[in-house]
Amino acid sequence: MSVRAVFMAFPAALAAVAGLACLTSAAASNGGFDGLPQIAQATPPAASPPAAGGGPANTGPERVGPAFSPKAFCEERVARRIGARAYLKSKLDLKADQMSAWDAFQKVADEASTKEKARCAALPTEIKEPPSFADRMNRREQMMKSRLESAEAVKPTLLALYDKLSPDQKAVLDRPMMGHRGMGRHRRRG
Repeated sequence: MSVRAVFMAFPAALAAVAGLACLTSAAASNGGFDGLPQIAQATPPAASPPAAGGGPANTGPERVGPAFSPKAFCEERVARRIGARAYLKSKLDLKADQMSAWDAFQKVADEASTKEKARCAALPTEIKEPPSFADRMNRREQMMKSRLESAEAVKPTLLALYDKLSPDQKAVLDRPMMGHRGMGRHRRRG
């Protein structure tokens, strides 16, 4: 055998041995070989008992995770809006002559949040069964009416604040906010 053939065969053999070593350790770690060290694994969860009536338990794709809480969802949405206002105030870096306009906006926005929290408190804490189409439409309508009422209440003070902002500050408000489902949501950033 020539020296060149040995030098060419050596890297291929080394790669094969390394690959075999990886496969062996992977097989040992997932229980592929008897008698070799294995990584401990948790025992699989016990099967859920069948639902009343002898049918399958409510664990299939139609029921995943805990029951939905409209109250918690609503409260989370209000908390995010309140947080977004604090973030916006920080981003705007308001000057002393702009603070009175911000305070007027903040007062009306806080009142709207208080009303929204009261609506949230009236919602159910848990829904175990999916609501009917009519129930979903009614809830959506109520939510939209509530959002419209809040927007109408806040709009005059927010526009008055906007008029007092510098062009750079207005640019902060002109950009769609993260998570906002407006027209800017699908814009590509380059």
